[in-house]
This record gives sequence, structure tokens and C-alpha cells, in this order.
Amino acid sequence: MNAPTQLPLGPVMLDVVGLELTEHERRQLRHPLVGGVILFARNFESPAQLAALTADIKAQRSPALLISVDHEGGRVQRFRDGFCRLPCMRALGRLWDEQPEDACRLARETGYVLAAELADAGVDLSYTPVLDLDYGVSRVVGDRAFHSDPAVVTQLAGALIDGLANGGMGCVGKHFPGHGFVEADSHVDMPRDRRAFDAIWQADMLPFRELANRLSGVMPAHVIYEANDSRPAGFSRFWLQEILRARLGFTGIIFSDDLTMEAATEAGGIVARASAARDAGCDVVLVCNRPDLNEELLANWVVQPDAGLHARLDALRARRVTGSPPDLALARSRVAALSSADNQRA
Repeated sequence: MNAPTQLPLGPVMLDVVGLELTEHERRQLRHPLVGGVILFARNFESPAQLAALTADIKAQRSPALLISVDHEGGRVQRFRDGFCRLPCMRALGRLWDEQPEDACRLARETGYVLAAELADAGVDLSYTPVLDLDYGVSRVVGDRAFHSDPAVVTQLAGALIDGLANGGMGCVGKHFPGHGFVEADSHVDMPRDRRAFDAIWQADMLPFRELANRLSGVMPAHVIYEANDSRPAGFSRFWLQEILRARLGFTGIIFSDDLTMEAATEAGGIVARASAARDAGCDVVLVCNRPDLNEELLANWVVQPDAGLHARLDALRARRVTGSPPDLALARSRVAALSSADNQRA
């Protein structure tokens, strides 16, 4: 095996195709623009295989690349066999309506189990929690949201964040400033939210406002909020600079949502999309499920280096355990029981 390439972490988060790296992917991961990898279900066969894959990814660079995944629970859980089945966030919201204290305890235990199991497999970060409100209309959010009440979302997401921190893992709140009000799925369409700013501020943004200083990262929505800006939030200086950074005081990392989604194509080709996201305020851009666009972006994107980005990304890999972690076996048992009960209810 070649010695790891000595490079600071760059602003591109890309994916890999299969269960193990190809030689082409190993070379690609050594490109100066790359800062990390996002994994999917296609990259998983077993916990042992996943651990081998993450070790190979980390062996390519020094400092090691950040390894991330969308691993929320419910239908968005990339790794299943050998992992605890995590409940969808709506299950925690339903429990809140009957037993708020139990819901918060289980949210914390869910975060801890999620973090502990991913850490054992060499994964550094999950893009969670979802802070969108459940208006009952969104095709892409749905049961990924905790609740329709922003105060409940704030409480449950805060408990989940506590659990992640018990496992030494950071958190990424999404999809800023809120994706739940619109029906369209930004993977295949361009959602448009026509509400005034104050309506979004008072409701959808409450969880982001309350939790801003506890979030390691934020992922903006590929949604156009027409009364506020003509561009999707992920390409909007208004949303990312004026509101998220200046008004909310958020100092963590802004991750673009996947730049291959249909709603991102309004910015042009992949290089134009990455530049638009970066110019708006995204620190890291994600490119998923299109190996050809990985190639195109790495070959053609010229971006000014960010001396501080490496240190901020590197800090996300540091497993700083805070608080007193729950008993892992007991937490797994309770979390799995909630997931099973919710599946039977559905």
C-alpha cells in the first residue's frame, strides 16, 4: 500500500461506488480538493466490510478524510444488518405526545446508539438531526421530521444531539431554513415556498435558532423561498450569510445538500453549482451518485484555499465524548423496541 498523501482537507465531499475502493477512487481521494467521503447503502454489506472500507479510505490521506453518511433512522438508515434498527423521528414525536420525558430519553439513547455504532465502523459523522417541521405535505421530509410543533422538534433534536455527544459525534442540522412546508421533492423537482420571512422565522427556524450554538454543521435546503430570494437557500447569501451566520451567529460548517439533485441544477453545470454554493457561503459541497461529475468537478473547479477549513473538518473527526453515556446494550434494546413498535403501527 502506498504511503498516505500529506494534504489538508479540501471542500469537496464525494462518494464511492461499491463495497471496496477501486484504484481509480484511491487516486481520486488523494486530490487536493477532496475533504471527505459520503457513504450510501450500496457501500454496506456487513459491519466488518464497512470497517475495512473506512480504514482504506482513511489510509489514503494524512490527516485522514472525514467519513460521513445520512444515517437518521427510519427509512433513512444506510446500514442495517448488524446495526440497531433506529426509529424514524416521527416515532419519537408520537411518543412525546403521550410521554414527553420518555421521548427525550429515547431520543438521547437513539443519538448515542447511532454515534457508537457508526464510530465502531470508522464513520465520523452523520447528517442528522432533521430539524424540518412536519406539516404533513412534504414528499421528501415526511416521517423524518420529529413533529409539527417547533418547540417539540427543538426539545427532541436537542436530546438526540446530547446522545450523539455522549458517543463523541457532532451533528448537522437540516434542511435550513426549513423544508417541511413544501410538497415537492428537491431530488426531482424545484420546491418553492412562498411564505413571508416572519412566518418561516417564527416556526420553521425556531429549532435552528435555539440549537445554532450546538450544531457542528448545517445543511441548507434546495428550496426557493420566493419572498426572500430568487435562488435556493443553498445558493443564497441572504440565507447563509445574513441569516444563518450573522443573525443566528452560527459558526460551524455549512454543508451543501447534494449538488446532483434536480433542484441544484438551476445554478448550471457541476462546476457552476459548486462555485455558486461556495460563493453563497457553503464551506463543503457534496457530489453524490454521479461519478462522472466527481471527475468533472475535480478536474475543473478552481477555488481559493480556505486555511481554516482543514482545522474545522479535522475537528469533526475528534471523538470528544461529553456527558455520561447511557448503557449501550440497554439503549440498543429500548431503541430497537420503539422502532419495532412503530413499524407495526405503520
